[in-house]
Amino acid sequence: MAWVYLFTAGLFEVAWAVALKRSEGFTKFWPSAAFVAAMAVSLILLGVALRSLPLGTAYAIWTGVGAVGTVILGITLFGESASAARLACVGLIVAGIIGLKLVSAE
Repeated sequence: MAWVYLFTAGLFEVAWAVALKRSEGFTKFWPSAAFVAAMAVSLILLGVALRSLPLGTAYAIWTGVGAVGTVILGITLFGESASAARLACVGLIVAGIIGLKLVSAE
């Protein structure tokens, strides 16, 4: 169950990153409120996952899921570059996430 909490925490990290972008420097109320709420949920779920997962593994996977999701949404929502080199680098992050999961004791 800890892995489910961790992955969900990563998804909420994506949500707060997008809300942060949409808040335009905290000048828009609802995106700013969404940022605070998503960040709180993300950190709470990370904390729950850390009860049974190793710190280094959990943190790396949490940030990795957040990074990959944020890149994907940056491309789809904000028209950011989807160059082959950029996607290859994202693929390396995904490979690292999978590798950490496979070698983890939990």
